[in-house]
Amino acid sequence: MDEKEVEFVDDLVSAFPELQDDYETHVCNNDGVLAHLFFWDVTQRVVESFRNQNGDTLDWRAVLSFLEERFLGEQAREKDSVVDSLIATAFLWNLPFPGSPGHDLSRHLGPTLARRFQEMRPLG
Repeated sequence: MDEKEVEFVDDLVSAFPELQDDYETHVCNNDGVLAHLFFWDVTQRVVESFRNQNGDTLDWRAVLSFLEERFLGEQAREKDSVVDSLIATAFLWNLPFPGSPGHDLSRHLGPTLARRFQEMRPLG
């Protein structure tokens, strides 16, 4: 496990205490942090929050903003590229595909994430 990934996951959970139970369950089930696996849970929570905007305490807009701020895209310094890779492969790639509930969430990505999402999944 990359130290930067663990630090990033810790930062995310600190910023969004609503993810704490998911995090603790993940750590217990996996004997530690597996960032890419944990991000599956994060992605599902964000999509669910988007779809049921009054039913989840997690602020999906704030999570997207947090990820946008932390994603460096083309300006990524080598030491931070693992965080960019985590966000791209474990979050963006796992967003709902066209025709699936929650797909419209991708329309709310910030400019850097939207650009990377378009590169990865040109058909949405």
